[in-house]
Amino acid sequence: MKKVSGLMAAAALALALCAAALASCKSEKKGGLWALLDELKADYEWVDLSREVSPETVHWPGFDPLEVSVKYSFEDTYRDFGSNENNSFLAYLYTLPGQYGTHTDVPGHFDPAGRTTDRYGAKELAYPLVVVDKTAAVAADPGYALTAQDLRDFEAAHGKIPAGAFVVFRSGWSKVAGKEARYPGWDIGALEFLVSERDVAGVGHETPDTDPSAVGESDVGMIGENYVLDHGKLNVELLQNLDTLPVTGAVIFITFPLIKDGTGFTSRVFAIAPKG
Repeated sequence: MKKVSGLMAAAALALALCAAALASCKSEKKGGLWALLDELKADYEWVDLSREVSPETVHWPGFDPLEVSVKYSFEDTYRDFGSNENNSFLAYLYTLPGQYGTHTDVPGHFDPAGRTTDRYGAKELAYPLVVVDKTAAVAADPGYALTAQDLRDFEAAHGKIPAGAFVVFRSGWSKVAGKEARYPGWDIGALEFLVSERDVAGVGHETPDTDPSAVGESDVGMIGENYVLDHGKLNVELLQNLDTLPVTGAVIFITFPLIKDGTGFTSRVFAIAPKG
């Protein structure tokens, strides 16, 4: 008999958190949700997976960098709103593409009939997390494509990837971003395996594209990203700090603005993982 897989624990963790919250709410002695939050903050690691947003932030080369200008300065607000010191404030105007820095692509990014950002409920922003580590392969080949066989090998070691999980490709690319012209990505066979055979919620990676650079820049084009989004899955790009997470057992939170008809946006993505 196979030993109990850590992946099954990963798949159940989000439900366990919810169940624990409900159970604690029923007992004033346990302190309810506030006590649960204290426990999560004290007993789990909270890992920020997003890049800082600035004009220097790594982004897909087809987009211009972020532009920042002062909309109101402390001095200007006196001029525009009178001399009341309570009306003095600083505000910036930001101009950027939706898919900038660490960002979430929703299906509407590639599929004209796909879901847009305003069609995702709050419950759809958290998922069991699976981290597939291929940093050694990428170190040997910066343009490495993660394959379906890689995923089968992962499952042989860690158990079956559960339906509804969010699967990320740890490549180490975030540590050399901007230094390598080539970058790794997902082989289309791997994505077909995850979507059709495992019914995952989506995929994420450290790179600015789902596809390896050699594929995305070829006549084939962005076949992998197109496939993921055409099948109604989420795609999160330019993640970092994946090396601080366990391969299974964590929960990922993918947050983005509730933009009407939005096809994606810069995102604050973080994970909660067991300590140690």
